[in-house]
Amino acid sequence: MTTAVPAVVVDGLRVVRGGSVVLDTISLRVQPGSVTGLLGPSGSGKTTLMRAIVGVQILAGGAVTVLGLPAGSPRLRSRLGYVTQAPSVYGDLTVHENLDYFAAVLGAPRARLDAAIDTVGLEQFADRVVRNLSGGQRSRVSLATALLGEPEVLVLDEPTVGLDPVLRRDLWDTFHALAGRGTTLLVSSHVMDEARRCDEIVLLRDGRILAGKAPAGLLAETGQTDLEAAFLALVER
Repeated sequence: MTTAVPAVVVDGLRVVRGGSVVLDTISLRVQPGSVTGLLGPSGSGKTTLMRAIVGVQILAGGAVTVLGLPAGSPRLRSRLGYVTQAPSVYGDLTVHENLDYFAAVLGAPRARLDAAIDTVGLEQFADRVVRNLSGGQRSRVSLATALLGEPEVLVLDEPTVGLDPVLRRDLWDTFHALAGRGTTLLVSSHVMDEARRCDEIVLLRDGRILAGKAPAGLLAETGQTDLEAAFLALVER
């Protein structure tokens, strides 16, 4: 068992929206320098959980701490990066101009611009206007802006949706390279095939955690040979 202090701690988290329970008293620990996948169908609560970790979600109960601080603490702003499903960059600016703008907002050194563009593999598109890029490329520009501050925790909401298999593979290679340098990543997806790429998996359904462990442990627990079958086995229990 690891003795590292968790990068993220969720204790008894409960979220209610419009009178409906979205997250039902869930708890989890995320270890530093790991890639944790939040897996589950649409509507399972993945995005709400991520919003709670980032500190922009109203809680009905429980607590969330990130790097030892309450989620949403001003002191976390430079230590946590968040990439939403929709690209959050300006379409009428080039890739480099977007990063230059966000570097100024974050107070990040301009020297990090080229490194961030390099990390997401957009060197040849640095002077391309963002609206002329593909959807997957725009998503990578958003990821690059989040990397400018060199966050210790990076929260990514469905970052690979709509990408072809090669780009998905390359992006996951990037995630693991970042984790190897000490960054803690939480990556949501509804594609079970991506679960095998994670160090730990948190399976969500209807606002509850069905399981939270390494892919091999999940297969061993359910007696299945693939992760989609393991998920179905847990649902049917």
